[in-house]
Amino acid sequence: MHPFLNGILIGLTLALLVGPALFVLLQTSVHRGFKAGLLIALGIFLSDLTVIILTYQGFSQILGEDPRQNFYFSLIGGLILIIFGTVTFTRKPEESVKRENDDEDIKVPGPMIYILKGYFLNIANPGVWFVWITAMVGVSSNYGVNSNGIIYFFAGAILTILSTDTLKCFVAHQLKGILTNHVIGLLNKAVGILLVAMGIFLVIDVFLDVKSLIGFLH
Repeated sequence: MHPFLNGILIGLTLALLVGPALFVLLQTSVHRGFKAGLLIALGIFLSDLTVIILTYQGFSQILGEDPRQNFYFSLIGGLILIIFGTVTFTRKPEESVKRENDDEDIKVPGPMIYILKGYFLNIANPGVWFVWITAMVGVSSNYGVNSNGIIYFFAGAILTILSTDTLKCFVAHQLKGILTNHVIGLLNKAVGILLVAMGIFLVIDVFLDVKSLIGFLH
C-alpha cells in the first residue's frame, strides 16, 4: 500500500483518540462557533507538524523513546493542562456569547489566541509525542530514514487528522442551536474538570508511577 494511504489509515485511527485538545476543540466549536473551532484545529495541526519535524530531526534522542518518562516535560505539560482547565471551568457563557438583544459586541479572543491554545494544549500532551515518535521509528524502519515515503506517510496522517477535526468542529457547531447558556456552562465545567484531572495525573505520574500503582492495587 502507498505510504500516503497508510498515513490516512493511521490518521483515522488517531482521530478517534480522546485527549485534552479534543475536548477543547469540541467545547470551543459549541461555545465560540465553527471558525473558532477551526482555528483550534489549525493549532493542533501545527503542533503535530512541529512534533513530527522535531522527531525527524532526532529530538526523540533528547526526550528518550517515551517522552512521558521525561521529568520536566511531563511536569510542564501537566501544569499547562491544569491552568487551561481552571480557566475553562470558571468561564461563564454570558461573558463570551453575544446575545441577540445586545447592541455592543462582546469581546472575543483574536484568531492567534485560538491557534496558540490548540497548539500548546496538544504539544503539552506527552502522549502526542509518544505516538509520533513511535510512528517515526516504525515508518523509518519500513521505508528507510531518507525515503520520500516518510513524507508521504506523515502528510497523509496529519491532513487526515486536520480533516476529521474540521468535521468535528462542524458537527459540534450544529449542536449549538439546541444548547442553552446553562448547558454550555455545564459543558465548560465538564471540560475544565477533565483538563485539570489529566494535568493532575501527569504531575502525580512524575513522582509516582500511577499505572504500576493501580496494577499493584489490583
